[in-house]
Amino acid sequence: MSNDQDSRREEIIRLQHEIIRQMTGKNLERVGEDLFGGGGDLIDSLPLTPPPGFPEIPQIDFSGKPGGNPADHISGTKQTSGQEAAPAKAPEAPPKEDITTLREELNSLIGLDLVKREVDNLINLVTINKLRRDHGLKVEELSLHMVFSGNPGTGKTTVARIMSRIYRSLDILSKGHLVEVDRSGLVAGYVGQTALKTQEAVQKALGGVLFIDEAYALTTRGPQDYGQEAVETLLKAMEDHRDDLIVIVAGYIELMEEFVESNPGLESRFNRFIHFPDYTVEEMMGIFRMRCDKAGYTLAPEAGDELKRILAEKSMDSIGFGNARGVRNLFEKALSRQANRLAAMGQLTREQLMEIRSEDLDDASAEPEKDTDI
Repeated sequence: MSNDQDSRREEIIRLQHEIIRQMTGKNLERVGEDLFGGGGDLIDSLPLTPPPGFPEIPQIDFSGKPGGNPADHISGTKQTSGQEAAPAKAPEAPPKEDITTLREELNSLIGLDLVKREVDNLINLVTINKLRRDHGLKVEELSLHMVFSGNPGTGKTTVARIMSRIYRSLDILSKGHLVEVDRSGLVAGYVGQTALKTQEAVQKALGGVLFIDEAYALTTRGPQDYGQEAVETLLKAMEDHRDDLIVIVAGYIELMEEFVESNPGLESRFNRFIHFPDYTVEEMMGIFRMRCDKAGYTLAPEAGDELKRILAEKSMDSIGFGNARGVRNLFEKALSRQANRLAAMGQLTREQLMEIRSEDLDDASAEPEKDTDI
């Protein structure tokens, strides 16, 4: 901490002490007047001078008269009578990213070929509509709210984040951020509170994308459930803020179809469905190798064969394993297993520190998978 910061901190502490002293004095005066007809003797015993080395203490007025705000002394920005504080500036919108760069980022994701085509089609449609509007031509109003369906770990959240930035780049959204919630982020436990909680989530997402994971949970617990209130509040918000809010709902394909069909308002607003298929074994191997490259690890040749065997076995239960989510868990456990193996060795080379061997995968694959999102 710098000398200026130290001095500033000491000054603030000193002023706080002085505020307490003067407030205590005022209180003692009142007590003295009530009990004895005067309280001056009690105040005289309080120290009125600062310790040696401290600057003079400013007198702080608590009478409520103009100029008596203690905060003026602490902030150093005392306002003259009749002046008002300048209104806080609204945060500036983040700069738009280049659409070509965003497309390259999307295309760099492993697999998801169908998803990429759907997103490209949507970008082209929005771009042409914008050009038609610029030329004074009629433009069909588009509903850009979407349903992402697929098993866990298939990249839905990752693509949603990129989509929010793409919409910002195309001037569809003013900020392009993503707010992720699930049922617990929208539904409260008492009547009337769910609407407020849902409105709060919408306010945070304005200018960007509200991503609702496992959205079907809002409508699967019966008509008396508070999830219905969240849906109605959400539908109204989507209409009120249709020019600067996009909602993406996600979940298992069958359950998401039931969710949309459960309410006519949902059917009319969510008419774009993008399905995220499970990753193939080769794609999951690519994801594992990509994680190795990014983290500074290499996969030994025999480990590649073992990894393929493990992924083929695990992928038979795509929901339980979690696709890319399961690959991440497998990778993290392999690093832990490798660290335990290397810790028992002596002097280590750079290559040994980087290499993941088949025995690092064996033990990792035997452990239960964590239920974490990607």
